[in-house]
Amino acid sequence: MLDRVLIVCVGNICRSPMAEALLRARFVARGRGRVESAGLGALEGRGADPIAVALLAERGIDLTPHRARQLTPEMLAAADLVLVMESGHQRQIEAMAPSARGRVHRIGKFGGFDVPDPYHLPRASFESALALIERGLEDFDRAFWRTP
Repeated sequence: MLDRVLIVCVGNICRSPMAEALLRARFVARGRGRVESAGLGALEGRGADPIAVALLAERGIDLTPHRARQLTPEMLAAADLVLVMESGHQRQIEAMAPSARGRVHRIGKFGGFDVPDPYHLPRASFESALALIERGLEDFDRAFWRTP
């Protein structure tokens, strides 16, 4: 069962916190799972980007408690599933922790897309990234978590 999910991007202040919060909301609604996020080059201790916070607030999700964390091998070992934003992230993680192979997937795996980094870009870039994250999570939800 894929109930412990780790979501990874680079800084852990834009994409992965948004994805973590959205997936956590789905899991909590179903009374299951644990969702965390981390970054390959995390801006440790920093809060989520203000635009990400605003976008999720519009969806009724409070992202203000988030603090960026650096990805560790222990986090990878504990995860049933690791979702990344770009194919390059998958390669980096599999090089860092070969035992994670088979558990690391792009969030856009089913749709064949990466989620571009909106960091330091306008709100429209965050909106686009969030739309792709939502699409990817919906695809994974259909494949792994929904009951028929």
